[in-house]
Amino acid sequence: MSRNRLHLTVAAVVYYQGQFLLVQERDKLSGREVLNQPAGHMEEDEDLLSAVCREVYEETGLTLLPTAWLGLSQLKASNGHTYVRVNFLFEPDSLPPAFRPQDPDILALHWLSKNELLAQKLPPRSQLVLDAIDLCLAGTRLPLSLIQPLC
Repeated sequence: MSRNRLHLTVAAVVYYQGQFLLVQERDKLSGREVLNQPAGHMEEDEDLLSAVCREVYEETGLTLLPTAWLGLSQLKASNGHTYVRVNFLFEPDSLPPAFRPQDPDILALHWLSKNELLAQKLPPRSQLVLDAIDLCLAGTRLPLSLIQPLC
């Protein structure tokens, strides 16, 4: 029996003036360009909040703090791996006039409404991208205090 590989990831839904900040990147499995929220794997020495803030900075150049937790999502990918995604919401009051990704794998940044995202030629990386946007638009706002460090 083969063992399923489990990945713990964090994702940032950055929502500002009715639009979502999405990163354009190349999917490593398919090689195609896709749109995603700033997201990535949690490092061994990080807690969830530090991990998502790091991903936001690396992929957008923005230094932001989350305002709420949107919950967990799970995806069984075509490679047989399971991804558990911890979704955070960032709703900044303002943004700097210019910012850019620190990560060279990010090809571009896009501010899009959900409808604009659906009309794009570039697809969302996975259904998880749309699910997180839907949680935001539905008004889901879980307190960050629900995430407690265990040690």
